[in-house]
Amino acid sequence: MQELIEKIDKSRLPKHVAIIMDGNGRWAKEKGQDRLYGHFHGVESVRNIVEGAVELGLEYLTLYAFSTENWDRPAHEVSGLMELLVENMKKEAPVLKKNNIRLRVIGDTEMLPEHARNGLAEVLAETKDNNGMNLIMALSYSSRWELVNAVKKIGIDVAAGKINPETINNETLEAYLSTSDFPDPELMIRTSGEFRISNFLLYQLAYAELYFTDVRWPDFRKKNLYEAIIDFQGRERRFGKTSDQLLHTGVSH
Repeated sequence: MQELIEKIDKSRLPKHVAIIMDGNGRWAKEKGQDRLYGHFHGVESVRNIVEGAVELGLEYLTLYAFSTENWDRPAHEVSGLMELLVENMKKEAPVLKKNNIRLRVIGDTEMLPEHARNGLAEVLAETKDNNGMNLIMALSYSSRWELVNAVKKIGIDVAAGKINPETINNETLEAYLSTSDFPDPELMIRTSGEFRISNFLLYQLAYAELYFTDVRWPDFRKKNLYEAIIDFQGRERRFGKTSDQLLHTGVSH
């Protein structure tokens, strides 16, 4: 582990890392267990990765915990996930506070059961003054929902005369997204061997580096996070420019 840490250049960390936590169900099935068994063990991975992110000094970490499409899963799995969510949010609140982590949530939280919304609200209130790492949970989140919601809000403000439609640009749209308070992710990690973005931060990932691993989420640990960051630091981020242009501006890495 120490060897991996020494390979990481702390001056070139991605400011924002986003993770699609995939493979809980398959991990459980491989062990002859119910899918909820995988979700339960996935919580251990969340704790470990949040700890690793704080130790490295990451500023923003977004975890795709529950998509709007996940509401279509079997009822017992969804209700079990909600119970797990509320129970662990409350349990982790003192840890978040102790480590100066601020919890943020993006997604259509109105779809969550009332007890889940209330539990979340408590933890959000308890950590709102923390100024360390921002831990962003994407709950009942869908990028298409987010974009449609942003367009609706812009339309309302155009109709009210608050916005001149001729002046609408990227910055306008970004101000109406759920992520308006955060920088775009520079690194997106997906576990469990799937090569999809799955309706996750479609606008925000425009220039992110994508990293895919076969490791199932319940087995994903700090070591795997460090390997992803080392891989990220070995890439050249051109943003549409040529390598020669970047060398002249000094921003290539």
